[in-house]
Amino acid sequence: MKGRKADAALAFNTLIWGSTFTLVKSALADISPFLFLALRFSLAAAALAALWTVAWRGRAVKRTAVTGGILTGIFLFAGFLLQTLGLQFTTPPKSAFLTGLTSVMVPLLAALVYRNKPQAAEVLGVLVAICGLGLMTLEGPLGSIGKGDLLTVCCAVAFAAQIVTQGHYSERADFEVLSLIQVATAAVLALALVGWVEPLKIVWNPAVVYAILVTGLLATALAFTIQAWAQKYTSSTRTALIYMLEPVFAWLISYFILGQGLAGRAALGAVLILGGVALVELKPMQIRLHP
Repeated sequence: MKGRKADAALAFNTLIWGSTFTLVKSALADISPFLFLALRFSLAAAALAALWTVAWRGRAVKRTAVTGGILTGIFLFAGFLLQTLGLQFTTPPKSAFLTGLTSVMVPLLAALVYRNKPQAAEVLGVLVAICGLGLMTLEGPLGSIGKGDLLTVCCAVAFAAQIVTQGHYSERADFEVLSLIQVATAAVLALALVGWVEPLKIVWNPAVVYAILVTGLLATALAFTIQAWAQKYTSSTRTALIYMLEPVFAWLISYFILGQGLAGRAALGAVLILGGVALVELKPMQIRLHP
C-alpha cells in the first residue's frame, strides 16, 4: 500500500508541475530566468527551513542526509541550468522530448551505479511512454543534433542522476532533511550565478509574484519533499516513468481551462504514456532483467 501511495504522490507532483507551465511562461516576460530560479529555490528553502527547524529541534541530523541532499541539489540545479541554456539553441518541443529521455537514463544509471536491475515491465513501460512523449512533443523528425540538443541531453542525464541519487539516499536518510538540503543547495548555486549568466531583469507585478509563490511553495518545497518521501517506497525507474505524466496533465489542464484540445497524434501520445505507466503499475511481467 505504501508503494501505491508513493506512486500516487509522485503523480500528484506531475499535476502540480503540469499546471505551472502557463504561469511560468507569462512570468518570464518580466523576470530573467536565472533570477526566477534563484527566487523560486530560495523561497522553497526558507519555507522548508522554517518548517523542519521546529520539527527537528533537539534531533540529530544524519550525515547521509547532508551528503545526499548536497548531491541531489547539485544534480537538480544542473538539470535546470542545462535545460535553460539548451532552450536558447533548440525548439521547446525538441527540448521537452529530449528532457523526457530522463526516463530511459534512470534505469541505466541505477543499474550502472547501484546495480539495481529494473523489471522487464518497467523497461517496456518506459519505451512505450517515450514513444508517446515523442508523439506529443515532436512535430517532425529529430533531424541533426545541435548544441542546444546536446545541452538538453546532458540536462536529462542530470535529472536522471538526481532521481537515482535521491532514490539511493531516501532509503538511508530522513526525507525532511534530505529535501531541505537539496533545495537549499540548488538555491545557493542559483544565487551564485545570478548576474553572471544573464542581465538581471525583474518587473514586480502580480503574475511574477504569483509564479514565484506557486513554484516556490508548491512546485519546489512541497513537490521535492514528496519525492524524497515517496522514493523510500518506490523505485527510481518508476519515479522517472510516472514523471512522464507531466505533459499529459499539462495538456488536460489546457483543455479544461483554455479549451485547447489535443490533436490526434498528441492524443495518441498521451494514451501511450498512460499505457506505459499502466504496464508498470499492473506488472504483467514480474521477471527482472539481467546483464
